[in-house]
Amino acid sequence: MQGEKIIFVTHSDRADPGAVREALCARGYETEICRPFLGDRLPPLKDGKPEGYAASIILGGAMSVSDAAEMDFIAEEIAWVRGHLENDAPLLGICLGAQMIACALGAKVWEHPDEVRQIGYHEVHATPAGRGIFPERLTAYQWHRESFDLPRGAELLATGAAAFYNQAFRHGNNAFGVQFHPEMIPRTMERWITSEKGAPQLDLPDAQSAAQQRAEAPLHNPVMRRWLDKFLAVWLGPPDHADGME
Repeated sequence: MQGEKIIFVTHSDRADPGAVREALCARGYETEICRPFLGDRLPPLKDGKPEGYAASIILGGAMSVSDAAEMDFIAEEIAWVRGHLENDAPLLGICLGAQMIACALGAKVWEHPDEVRQIGYHEVHATPAGRGIFPERLTAYQWHRESFDLPRGAELLATGAAAFYNQAFRHGNNAFGVQFHPEMIPRTMERWITSEKGAPQLDLPDAQSAAQQRAEAPLHNPVMRRWLDKFLAVWLGPPDHADGME
């Protein structure tokens, strides 16, 4: 994998691959960012993979899959995702990215009817199918107002609170979707919770305060990073330097 590249697709100037990019670089990968919302072109697919890349990761964003009619790049991304899925190519969707995978597979993506936002650190729990990937309990960073039904043919790997129950799934061998944000690092969280659009959302139902998030970050981020390393080994295989690891 040394020198192989992985592409991140982002949807916001505030998006940052953060801990995911750090973990990938530690495993010998190079990374690049594609910003379709700014006019970047998605790389063409060959056998389901973007040409020149080993895998694709789609991050979150403030928009929705339901915006595809007004935002051409959303419709193009969903079609691009579908190309990965048809070939069981390596694909990870995070938050909006997971919702795009669900949508591409025909599942419903929906907004909570009571304006509930899941923001801050919330527990997710492994299902029987997910126990080889998730611990029994993991506290993950969340920021979303929408969720998805489990796509037909997908395995549910982790669940959360009733309001946003489906937290992680796998389709085929190589496509994974997670509702939470494993990429979260302190500087990204700080941008989100202090932004003009983000700060007011902390007053909505089920949103944690900025103070609580800052207090919990050093407790949970290191645990999430350890989980992330294990997950990447499942998804992409062991790192090049695995023989030298304890």
